[in-house]
Amino acid sequence: MKALVLGATGAVGKDLVQQLLADDSFESVDIFVRREVKMDSSKLTVHVVDFDHPEAWADELQGDVLFSCLGTTIKAAGSQEAQWKVDYTYQYEVAKAARANGVKTYVLVSAIGADVNSKFFYSRMKGALDDAVQKLGFEGCFILQPPSLVRKESDRFGEKVGVAVMKGLNAIGLLRSWTPMPTESVATAMIRLAQSGRPGIEIVKSQEILKV
Repeated sequence: MKALVLGATGAVGKDLVQQLLADDSFESVDIFVRREVKMDSSKLTVHVVDFDHPEAWADELQGDVLFSCLGTTIKAAGSQEAQWKVDYTYQYEVAKAARANGVKTYVLVSAIGADVNSKFFYSRMKGALDDAVQKLGFEGCFILQPPSLVRKESDRFGEKVGVAVMKGLNAIGLLRSWTPMPTESVATAMIRLAQSGRPGIEIVKSQEILKV
């Protein structure tokens, strides 16, 4: 299989690319990034693209499965509008182009609580993308909705505190569905879903990801 990856430089994306390169069922891996990255593998092709101009790169989205795990924070983006562009617009445009090129399988990392009708911006944004990509007509469309993620060597103070608090609540039996999940576990589930060959739309929520 040929894999296409959006979000390869993020926490889940890095683990995903490493696992794809080590998996013999994937003959090649194409990643689409905003700036040059240092990754060395004969299986890997790096496409540096301007996501604001899909007409320049849409034809390069040729393969068997598109993995999408692009995302940013409101702090890094600077505004809700800027975060929406990265988390929704860029991912949707890539998915739409891939489907138009005949890519059959799509695997998306969303988030727990994603709901287009949510009062919370982040959950509403994620829910809007979940709904939109389901209408693109992929033969197999898998949407993972993980809880907070445990990132290796994370430098986000708020994230570290949140994970610690959640683990404490889990220890006394509270909010088990929100138990923080290692990024490598999400990456592994993404690959197994893509390899399953199952048709239709599947939304894999929270701790169900670990059962994949």
